[in-house]
Amino acid sequence: MRRFRRDPLGYIEERARRSRSEVFRLPWGAWCVRDTELALTVLRDPEFHGGMSSFFGEMLPSRAAQIDVGRAVRNVMRAHLPAYRRRLAEAAAGLGTVSQWPAAGPTLMYRCTAEALLHPAAPSPLRRRLAQAVSAGLTARQPHMWQRARVEMVRPKLLAGITDHVRSRRAEGPVRGEPRDVLDAVLRAGPRELSDRAVTDLYVLLFQSIVGNVGYAVAWSLLLACLRHPAGPPWPWPTDWLVREAGRHRPFVWMVGRPAPRPLEFRGMSFPAGAILSVSPYLLHHDPRRWDRPELFRPERWGGAPGERGGRGGRRERGEQSGRVERGEHGEQGPYLPFGTGPFICAGAAVAHSMTTEAVIALAQDAQLSVSGGDDRPVVAGAVLPRPFTLRRALKPSSRTVAETVGEGR
Repeated sequence: MRRFRRDPLGYIEERARRSRSEVFRLPWGAWCVRDTELALTVLRDPEFHGGMSSFFGEMLPSRAAQIDVGRAVRNVMRAHLPAYRRRLAEAAAGLGTVSQWPAAGPTLMYRCTAEALLHPAAPSPLRRRLAQAVSAGLTARQPHMWQRARVEMVRPKLLAGITDHVRSRRAEGPVRGEPRDVLDAVLRAGPRELSDRAVTDLYVLLFQSIVGNVGYAVAWSLLLACLRHPAGPPWPWPTDWLVREAGRHRPFVWMVGRPAPRPLEFRGMSFPAGAILSVSPYLLHHDPRRWDRPELFRPERWGGAPGERGGRGGRRERGEQSGRVERGEHGEQGPYLPFGTGPFICAGAAVAHSMTTEAVIALAQDAQLSVSGGDDRPVVAGAVLPRPFTLRRALKPSSRTVAETVGEGR
């Protein structure tokens, strides 16, 4: 465990290289699948994934309820995309010419999505508490004890305020028309028997996922792009390639696991009921048998000359951008699953990718970007976070608007 805590990603890479089996033990007793083909088989196996998604835990009573809530929240965020795009320029300017990352990522996301997360008619003190919680680091498990203590200082009042607001909304009854915000979506799609506190916990989980996951994806994209191309924008790759490659190189969720619901067998290997079987998107994204030079950040692998598109093969198929195997002209494959795959793929994957891409475009628009103090070594604290770095954004004159350039990047 000490070796694992010092360098989790390096540890599992070493164990995977040294293992003679298709699976190896993790320090806490779970099994991690080393072989890419077996990992994809496990992720898509209907028996292994026949139960509930571990993302929601026990917050919802059925898989159908999980699906309903996920789709409802995704639809709210998708409907909010035009407003999100309009807010990006103002939010980017609000960061100033010098900003501290990765904390600035969730801050940027919250400023652009605040009205989708909680409607402006919600009490002002509650909206301020949400903003304070983002500043305190609520959006991800923080690597240092003092950071986690800061989060716990703001959590009780935040949860109490949201619970009171849930109670008020239920007393008022459902509003007509489409949901006004994520909280409305949770109240409408979630089972009526959920307690006010259960709705609060569910809302906070989704809030963290939207603001945190996308905010840190923006941070990784900016950091890796500026490290690879120190001259700053315009980068030699479309922003879509850059964001895809950041998701491959440094996936926010680096390990997913769940207990076997019953005794299962994969390729002659038996796993008893309750055994934790894990798959690492990080390992799959760095499999040298499937990806060309996976240790390098190379956005050009997503386009350009044959052999540089997707995995080790050629042209990437059009379609959903996550949770798929990238197939080349020669039948070779590179698994790409920053948002998962199989039955439990994230419902909002496409929306999250769009939000990340457009935020990077807005920050790079008419600006010279440079970073200092950062490198591509991740901090693993439940998720894969960038190390602190400073982003300098020197504006340059241009007649083109952010909206025009964002439209080109979609």
